[in-house]
Amino acid sequence: MFKVTRVNESRLDIVMSGKLDSAQMANVLDELVSKSEGIENGRMLYDVVDYHLPSLGAIGVEFSRLPSMLGFMKNFDRAAVLTDKAWLKMASEIEGALYPGLEIKAFSRDQKVEAEAWLLS
Repeated sequence: MFKVTRVNESRLDIVMSGKLDSAQMANVLDELVSKSEGIENGRMLYDVVDYHLPSLGAIGVEFSRLPSMLGFMKNFDRAAVLTDKAWLKMASEIEGALYPGLEIKAFSRDQKVEAEAWLLS
C-alpha cells in the first residue's frame, strides 16, 4: 500500500507498507507528481509502516521516470521519514545527500510529533 495525502499547500504525507509491483509503482509516481503540483519549498512526511523492496519491474518503472522524479523532488526542502528499521533510517539520510537542496531526517515511528515539528522549523 502506498497512500499520498496533500495536507496543505506545502506538505505531502506518504504512507508506505508492503511491496510495490510495476503497475502500483507507476500509479504511485503519477500520484506523487499530481498531488505535488504547485508546491514550492515543500515538506514531506513518509510513514514507513512495513517496508519491502519493490519488485524488479517496479524499480524499472522508477528508473524510467527518473527525470520527472528529479523535477518532483526540486519542489521540496525537507522530508521526515518515520521508520523503526535502523537500515532505512540510514538509507533515508544518505538519500538526502544525493538531492541538492533536500534535507532528509529519519525518526522512529513513535516520534511523529517531533518529525512534524522538525518539518515546520
